[in-house]
Amino acid sequence: MCEKPLMATNIDIDDSLIMRAKKAGKHKTKKETVTQALIEYIERREQKKIAELFGSIEYDETYSYKSQRSRK
Repeated sequence: MCEKPLMATNIDIDDSLIMRAKKAGKHKTKKETVTQALIEYIERREQKKIAELFGSIEYDETYSYKSQRSRK
């Protein structure tokens, strides 16, 4: 993970949830736990957007990626 500017945040989070997530992810700190949880949340939402596209995009059945790769 690359270093980014940090935003100080004060939020109330259920301690039992944090401890369960910390244990499940084998994280050393609450900060590490929350950061990883946010990353996974974002990734899951982005994957969901991609999955929703299935069946909605028309494509050319005659398209051949192999012919596009040839350098003639």
